This record gives sequence, structure tokens and C-alpha cells, in this order.
Amino acid sequence: MTEIRTPRLILRRWRDDDLVPLSGIQADPVVMQGVGDGRPRSPEQTAQDIEVWEEEWDEEGLGMFAVELLGSGELAGAVGLSVAGTPAEIAGQVVISWRLGRVFWGQGYASEAAHAALEFALQDRGLDRVAAVCRTGDRASANVLDKLGMQAEGTGHHPVHGYDLAVYGIDLTQYHE
Repeated sequence: MTEIRTPRLILRRWRDDDLVPLSGIQADPVVMQGVGDGRPRSPEQTAQDIEVWEEEWDEEGLGMFAVELLGSGELAGAVGLSVAGTPAEIAGQVVISWRLGRVFWGQGYASEAAHAALEFALQDRGLDRVAAVCRTGDRASANVLDKLGMQAEGTGHHPVHGYDLAVYGIDLTQYHE
């Protein structure tokens, strides 16, 4: 079982008891505005998300981690890696993404978790490159990407949902722990 500990967090695989707290996080329209079509997810959709993430772990050796607070055991959200299908600018590349419950925003958890996931990708999984996208104008996500050392590489357009995206990337040669 893959598990990463940071000073304040545990990044781990998904458990059955994660469904209820993640469903609450993904039901929040503010949390989900930068994810997919921007709509909140139902508990059934959240269960499907976890299933897909676990399949990706089994098939690709990487995926979305459950993010748990080390002190309380509370589920804060999800962070991790997936193989991008869209947009075309990064299709087929491994991307990093996250979503945390609003009560966990502004405390550095996203940066801490994303840094651990990026280190996992580049050092443990031996990837040469990791990409990311965020909606154009999503300053909070762009700040996290900047803290990771990821470089803005241009823009893209989400072919399904129609919004503009900022495209980022980092190569192993650019990565500094």
C-alpha cells in the first residue's frame, strides 16, 4: 500500500470510510468550480471517482491519494496524479491535481500535499515530466503550481467544457526538493 507522510498529512490509498467525507467535499460547488464541468458531484459520482482512481493505481502505478490530516485523521480531500485525456496540449501526460474541502483552504495543505505527490512522481515513479492545468484566472491554484516550481507553458481550451486553461509543466531537471 502506497502511503506518504508529510509534517501534517498522510497521503494514502482510498478506504470505504472515505466516501462520506469526500462526498461532502465534492458536493460543494465552490470546491468543484475548477474541476471537470464545475458542477458538484453526487455521492454516486464520488464513489465512481474513487473507483476510477483506485483502478488507475492498479493499472498505472499512480493515482489520486486520499489526503488525511495527521493529527485528527480527518479527510481533507484528494491530491495526486493521473494520465490526462484532455486538453490536447497535455493529452497522454501525467498531470497533478487536487481538491480540498473549503475548511482546509488557506493553511498550506494543498501545497504540502501537492509537493509530496510531485516528489513521488519524479523520484519514486521515475517520471521525467509532470504537467498541470488550472482554469485561467484561478489564482489560488496557480499559486500552488508556482510553489511547486512548475512553469507556465501556455494556454489551452477545455474541448468538452469550453473554458480556458493555463498549462504548466516541470521536468525532472527543473525539480528541486
